Amino acid sequence: MHLTRRTAAAAALLALLLPVPTVLATSASAAPATATDTRTVTPELPRPTGRFAVGQEDLHLVDRSRTDPWAHSGPRELMVTLRYPARAGTGRAPAPYMSTEEARLLLADKGLEQAIDPAAFAGTRAHARTGARPVDGRYPLVVLSPGFTVPRATLSSLAEDLASRGYVVAAVDHAYESSATAFPGGRILTCLACEQTGGGPGTIEAVTAVRAKDTAFLLDRLTGRHPAWRHSGLIDRDRIAMAGHSIGGASALPAMAADRRIRAGIDMDGTLPEPYPADGIGGRPFMLIGSAASVPGSGADNWVSLWPKFDGWKRWITLDGTDHFGVTDFPSIRDQLGLPHPEAPLSGSRSIELTRRYVAAFFDQHLKGQSRPVLDGPSAGAPEVRFHNP
Repeated sequence: MHLTRRTAAAAALLALLLPVPTVLATSASAAPATATDTRTVTPELPRPTGRFAVGQEDLHLVDRSRTDPWAHSGPRELMVTLRYPARAGTGRAPAPYMSTEEARLLLADKGLEQAIDPAAFAGTRAHARTGARPVDGRYPLVVLSPGFTVPRATLSSLAEDLASRGYVVAAVDHAYESSATAFPGGRILTCLACEQTGGGPGTIEAVTAVRAKDTAFLLDRLTGRHPAWRHSGLIDRDRIAMAGHSIGGASALPAMAADRRIRAGIDMDGTLPEPYPADGIGGRPFMLIGSAASVPGSGADNWVSLWPKFDGWKRWITLDGTDHFGVTDFPSIRDQLGLPHPEAPLSGSRSIELTRRYVAAFFDQHLKGQSRPVLDGPSAGAPEVRFHNP
């Protein structure tokens, strides 16, 4: 769990994103991927599995009550991608995965700009359509927060699937905490937080505290008296939850402690901030989903020590054959680009399938009141999934 579960500098975190040099050097059984191979492929995310089509809209939010903690000047800004149940056949072509410049900076950070065409990476095909007409109704809201150094696009497969199952999903980019995030006016904000924290002691607590405030502000702007989103009427204000990857998942704990509006939370492979909130989270449900390295006792992490402090419904599950990015889009993209990853042999399609299944089950049970036996323990249909109760 990196910055998160193997604490490291931001560059080391991103090193697991698409680990081409080490993989090609050590994977004798797989045919080497070449620059030509990867540059001719445009990946496609797995299709959503729910009954609704998916609409998508980006939202720029400015919190003028706060000075940005990383820039030390100007207001705090967020970029948000909202996905929602939509009418089939409406809207325009699927929205872009990310801008080419965002992709270029992300790949350059890993020295992969010569191996992977940034335009092809940015053009990864998703399925949500911009401007799609929403399906009338009131839906639970799920806030998704990405890992440190990586943009909100990395959780697109999960976000689209949840929206197709009847959720409004708000995926957030927190300014200056990603390798590159495009903001209005042609601005590309890079990771000032990485430079200032260095991944050292206190980083998790500093970043998650900022993200908890970001989340409260986001909920104010989506569900307050004067909402910033034109389709805010779709949101059921009494059914709100948060999930995230890595430090984004870790942020769900302080966000819940500070904001009673958040009824449930999921941490996907992120080391939790310490100490545990003094007043707890009031018995609200919380789930830990980890990589194969997140089995109790397998590494230096704090899930074991904090686990007893969760006093409500809780689950700790791990997915065999995955790495830190197993819950994101990257395993699927890696597979399609022909980039083997021996440390994470579970296929990208299976990683995404299992992540979607268990995350949706958690929200169905705790936001929609629908019993989901898959959460009760191991099942024959998912041998890769292990349940823990240390």
